[in-house]
Amino acid sequence: MLRIIQNRKINYSISAILAIISIVSLVMWGLKLGLDFTGGSLTEVNFSNSRPANNEVSGQLADLNLGDLKIQTADEKGIILRFKAVDEETHQKIIKELKDKNQGQEVKELRFESVGPVIGEELKNKAWLALILASLAIILYIAYAFRKVSKPVASWKYGVAAVVALLHDILIVTGLFSLLGHFMGIEVDSLFITALLTVLGFSVHDTIVVFDRTRENLSKHYSGNFEDVVNDSVNQTVSRSINTSVTTLLALLALYIFGGDSTRYFVLALIAGIIVGTYSSIFVASPIVVDWNRFAKRLKSK
Repeated sequence: MLRIIQNRKINYSISAILAIISIVSLVMWGLKLGLDFTGGSLTEVNFSNSRPANNEVSGQLADLNLGDLKIQTADEKGIILRFKAVDEETHQKIIKELKDKNQGQEVKELRFESVGPVIGEELKNKAWLALILASLAIILYIAYAFRKVSKPVASWKYGVAAVVALLHDILIVTGLFSLLGHFMGIEVDSLFITALLTVLGFSVHDTIVVFDRTRENLSKHYSGNFEDVVNDSVNQTVSRSINTSVTTLLALLALYIFGGDSTRYFVLALIAGIIVGTYSSIFVASPIVVDWNRFAKRLKSK
């Protein structure tokens, strides 16, 4: 049997190192926000033969006053253009210029998106609100579900421990994308927030399974102290948690490898979140409950 709870200091150390790296990255560089948050326009076009070089595309569109034009390659023959928010007339001029300057091959627009700066700021605020409300709802739900098991740890403390584990997951995934944004230019958009909320759901589901086994063992008047009960409960569910995560990761890896560019980093956020979420549900959430109980006992004994 694994001594997961007894060796929790090692687990805390691993989490602390990852959290510190994430915090440092976020403080130094922050997240590279996409046009969903900053406002602007995006178009993806595909060339039938071979795409022109990025500097050629910049020259072809120089007269349209698109502001800070950013060009990213997509697949083998496509490019993604990001620029300031434009109206439909300018949008059509962009496509016309690309077709006129690249005669001899078909230029096909695959998508066009435009977001105003006000909408982008509103979306950013709502994203934070969604994360906060989801966390509060999780605490209330777990407190209600565990209301019949209030000893030796109050039911609401399980909810707080689960949310701490969730914040751990969100911090590390966000820190990872801060690093990717700084070193690889990867931007975060509304799909990234969707990925974070999905990770919240997956991680708390995994954590509740472990806590539920703890609740069952406590209600059966399980012999042994609380730390041993929790350790036994984690061991009884660890294989299930890992098997569930591995099967999910296999599907996500297939999407990451064979899916399109537009969802690639969404899938990457899910992959990172599920790995970290599985770790936290096993090695972080339950140890927090045990240490909270030990701390409460020390306060009472004084």
